[in-house]
Parts: sequence; structure tokens; C-alpha cells
Amino acid sequence: MSLTGAADLAIDLRDVAKTYAGKVHALRGIQMRVARGEIFGLLGPNGAGKSTLVKILMTVIRPSRAEGTMLGHALGDKATLARVGYLPEHHRFPDYLTGAQVLDFYGAMANVPRPARRTRSAELLELVGMAQWSGKRIRSYSKGMRQRLGIAQALMNDPDLIVLDEPTDGVDPVGRRDIRNILQHIKDRGKTVFLNSHLLSELEMVCDRVAILVQGLVSSQGTLDELTKGRQRYEIEIAPAPAPAPGAGPEDTYRPLLPAIQAAGLAAEIEGPVLRIGTTDPHAIQPVLDDLRRAGAVLKSVRPHRPSLEDLFMQAVTDPTTGEILTPGAASDKKPARKEPGR
Repeated sequence: MSLTGAADLAIDLRDVAKTYAGKVHALRGIQMRVARGEIFGLLGPNGAGKSTLVKILMTVIRPSRAEGTMLGHALGDKATLARVGYLPEHHRFPDYLTGAQVLDFYGAMANVPRPARRTRSAELLELVGMAQWSGKRIRSYSKGMRQRLGIAQALMNDPDLIVLDEPTDGVDPVGRRDIRNILQHIKDRGKTVFLNSHLLSELEMVCDRVAILVQGLVSSQGTLDELTKGRQRYEIEIAPAPAPAPGAGPEDTYRPLLPAIQAAGLAAEIEGPVLRIGTTDPHAIQPVLDDLRRAGAVLKSVRPHRPSLEDLFMQAVTDPTTGEILTPGAASDKKPARKEPGR
């Protein structure tokens, strides 16, 4: 996805920083771009600065410094904020109101005309699977139902950008699946979704691109394909021989093939019954499969492998010089979030 022009961007952040009292650097120069019409995931360990960044976007807190735009206008522009829907983390609605009354109240705050509020409220309650609960008071709602209602209120003003802070927190698997479907529906309407979550599997299933925050800095951002470029491979696993020779193992079947694989310019490694080949081209592994069959091997599986979002996350929060997990929370008064190898 090309992100070259301002017209392509829903969010364009440059050098966003926030320092709290005591020289606690929650954000230390965030650079981030979110394309219009995509679902963008923001992830990081606890205390990495995710919610701080969201609150700066929504003008809940002031940045120490910030450059950038949201929907083509300067951060904090009031007219632009009217085109944004927002679900904060740990949101609360008055428990004496009904679901329909909550949506009407927030619609009125967003200057949605009364007739449109009624129509839109009914449509959104249907979208989030809460139509039958519209007349029930919030005190009778479960955590998952309150999250669904929260997403509905974030959509009441028909926003161009929807900012959701931990929307699946406390939601069961069925509810998370339904919320993923809702987010896809929002995207299909040409809207942009900025999603902050610590549930990596959820982000991996729904996001077009992600950014990983570590100690107040963006460690990496892009599509999963971009972030795992050079680390994707094919994995070939063979079944154990019915009557193996004493001391023989599956790796003995693979080892004679390594020179030919490496001569073809492919990296290869053996781990037990699995042969890993550094390519994503299915044509490149066909000669290997043919050679294995000629050697009498029984192929148990042939599968492409790409590091998961969890793999990328763990790499980002691990100090490459020590192998230890970086401490949670904001960084102290120092420049790099991570040491460079050899430093």
C-alpha cells in the first residue's frame, strides 16, 4: 500500500512526544501513518504508550510536542474531531439508561438531528447484535454487551475515522468474532479503523497494517508480509519410517539434499523431522519434494510458514544483546528504547 500523499492518509504523525512529571517519557517521538480505508492495529506491552497516544489523538491529554494531521487537518482541530468516533478503554455509561437512550444521548452530543438519531440508533443496535436489548437498562448488560454498545455509540455520528481503545476487552470468543465482523463492515463502507489492543490474535485476523510500540517508540510498522519479509519459508515434514535403521532419524533423509538446495541459492536447515527452506515460491520446492519421494520418504506435511504477530511482538520486546524481555512501562531519560548489537 502506497502512503505517499496527504489525501491517502487518515493519520500522519511526526515526532509526537509526551513527558509526564518526573521525566517519565511515555512517548518519545512517534512516527506513524494510517491509510484511509484500512484497519490499523496499535500494539505493545503494558505501559508502552498506546493509550497515551490514543488520548493525544482525541485531545484528552496534551502532548509535550506533536506534529501531524488527522483526516488532513492539524491534530486537535475541532471540526475534524466531529468526524471521528471514539471508544475509550474502560468506558462507562450511566447504568440507569437503556441502550437506546445511551445512543440517543451521544448522538445529541455529536449534533445528530433527532429523527436521524432514532433511525441510526436502531440500525446500529441491529449491527452490533443488541436490537433486542435496546429497551433494557445498562445495569443488566454483561461486559461484552457494554462493549458492543460502546462500538455503536462510536458510530453514531457516521464518522470517517473510528478510534477504538481495547474494544474486545472482556469479550468472549463469540463476541470477539462478531466485533471482527463489525470492523470489517465498517471498513467495507470506506471508513478507517484505528484499533488499540493487546490481543495479538485478534489484530492479526482483522488488521491491514500494524505498529508495535515499545517504551514510547514505534519499533516497527507495516503489513505482516512487510514485517516478516525475509523470514517466510516452507516447512516440509516427513513421517517416521516404519522400521528405521538403528540410530537413523528423519534428518538422515534430508541431509543428502542440502547441497542441491543450497546450490539453488536457497537457505535450508533441519530440525528433527522438519526441513525448512527459505523461500515462498512453491515452484522452488518441487524438486526437493521429488527427491524426497525418490528416496522413499513419506511426506506428512508441506506448509508455508510466516512468523506470527506474536513472534514479531516478542522480537520487539526482547533486548537483542541480552535476550531478556524489556521492562514494562515508559522509558527512563535515555534515547534508544533498545540497544544496538555490539553497542
